[in-house]
Amino acid sequence: MMYRLASLSLCALFLAACNNSKTQPPSAGSALADSADQVMFNARFNLTDNGLMRAQLQAERAYFFDESTRAELETVNTTFFSAGGEKEALLTARRGSYNSRGGNMVARGNVVVISETGRRLSTQELRYDPGVNEVQSDSAFVLTEPGRRLEGVGFRADPNMNNVRVLKGARGSAGETTTPSDGGQ
Repeated sequence: MMYRLASLSLCALFLAACNNSKTQPPSAGSALADSADQVMFNARFNLTDNGLMRAQLQAERAYFFDESTRAELETVNTTFFSAGGEKEALLTARRGSYNSRGGNMVARGNVVVISETGRRLSTQELRYDPGVNEVQSDSAFVLTEPGRRLEGVGFRADPNMNNVRVLKGARGSAGETTTPSDGGQ
């Protein structure tokens, strides 16, 4: 009799727990999490070239694939550094990829790079190669700085955007400019 009473009590508790309306259904997560080898939150990577730190890449979430050599990233922030270790620019993007074999990174979705000198570059996709310390894209972009604007399709530049080469469709505007005198003539 005691055994039946204990079994009935356990069944009643189980049914009460199943009917609890406060339990939440599982939240929808990233489809990447289902097939990833590993998932990391608040991930940080150092991008180097022959031991020299060129950039520090951070992401809210990193999904690892291909024996953990490729990471697909969400909410990306990357800080670029000069050869002397000074901060040069900050990149933000919605998503990205990092390949540990080549050490390169791709940023995607509302990519913005802001240099320490006030230049602002906007594009939808940007690649970074620490081996040559270059950011590049084949997508449309806009580069602004006080008094100037440059836009086009595709570019190659250093992360601080001091040297920018536009691949096609270059157009822009500049504020007031001065030219050197030609010797008084």
